[in-house]
Amino acid sequence: MAQLVLVDDDRSVLKSVSSLLESEGHKVRSFTDPEQALRTINKSKPDLALLDVQMPKVDGFEVLRRIRETSNLPVMFLSGETSDVDEAMGLRLGADDYMHKPYSPRVLVERVRACLRRKPEAVDVPTGEGAALTRGALHMDRDCHLVTWNDVPVHLTVTEFNVLWIIAQRPNVVFSRSKVLDIAYGEDIYVTDRSIDSQIKRIRLKLRKVDQTFDSIETLYGLGYRYVMAPQDAQH
Repeated sequence: MAQLVLVDDDRSVLKSVSSLLESEGHKVRSFTDPEQALRTINKSKPDLALLDVQMPKVDGFEVLRRIRETSNLPVMFLSGETSDVDEAMGLRLGADDYMHKPYSPRVLVERVRACLRRKPEAVDVPTGEGAALTRGALHMDRDCHLVTWNDVPVHLTVTEFNVLWIIAQRPNVVFSRSKVLDIAYGEDIYVTDRSIDSQIKRIRLKLRKVDQTFDSIETLYGLGYRYVMAPQDAQH
C-alpha cells in the first residue's frame, strides 16, 4: 500500500480519483488547498503526489517547484489543460508524468503504479566517497546538506546539490546530460535532458554570488558537463 497525496480544487475529482486509487489498496489524502497539501507532504513524506495544474492562488507548477526545493518525491500532474506547452513545462520542472483529463481509470492506475516503481536508492546521490567531499575551494557535506566555497555557504536545493555532487565527485570527467539525470533522478523518470541545463545555470549563478570568478563547471557543447580543478588543487 502506498501513501498518496491528491491536490485538486474540484471536489468531484478528488472524490472519484481517491475512490479509484483506494480501491487499488492505496491510502489517499485529498486536499483542495495546495498550502495545506505542502505542509502535509513536508511532514508525512508520502510516496507520490498527484497535482492539478490550474488552481487558484497556488498553481500546480508552483507546488511542484516548492516540492523540488527539498524533495525528489514522485509527482504526477492530472490536468484539464490540453496544451503541449503546459505538459512540456510540467516535465521540465521535474514532474514524473502528466495526464490529461478526461483519462482512462485503468491507465491512471497503471501510471501511478509506474511512478511508484521508483526505488528510493534510484534518487539518492552516489555514496562513493562517503558523506563529504572537498574539491579545491568547494566543500560539500551530504549529511548536513552543506555547501561552501572558500568557506562561504552556498544555498542549493536538493536537486542542485545532487547535480553538483555528481560532477564534482569525478573531476575532469565529462558527464552527459542524460547520465546526470539518470543518477540524480533515476532512470524511470520522464525528465527532458535539457532540464539539466537549468540546474547547472542556477548552480553557477549561486556560486558566482560568492565568487565572481567561479568557472569550475565547464560546458562541452554536444557532450555535457565536467567539474574542472586547477592542477594545484588536484594534488590535495
